Amino acid sequence: MYAIIATGGKQYKVAEGDIIKVEKLGVEAGETYTFDQVLAVSDNGLKIGNPTVTGATVEASVIENGKARKVIVYKYKRKTGYHKKNGHRQQYTAVRIEKIHA
Repeated sequence: MYAIIATGGKQYKVAEGDIIKVEKLGVEAGETYTFDQVLAVSDNGLKIGNPTVTGATVEASVIENGKARKVIVYKYKRKTGYHKKNGHRQQYTAVRIEKIHA
């Protein structure tokens, strides 16, 4: 059984027991979070929502909040002496999928 959920502007295919990193949710570690934007659920057949499946939720427990690896952003324009170097670390929340309610 799997589900497709939407969070943080992205879509994830999840099954029970999966650990995924999503955009920061603002929930502390050890708490539970419920994803209510379920786009599709597959149990005995594929149920596709329009745009979401009514009554379907995905329960997850928060493992940790953290920052991803640094991404270097380098801007350069030739012949003008313009160089600019920036770094960015995206914040994430790691969650474990506990239960899919279809």
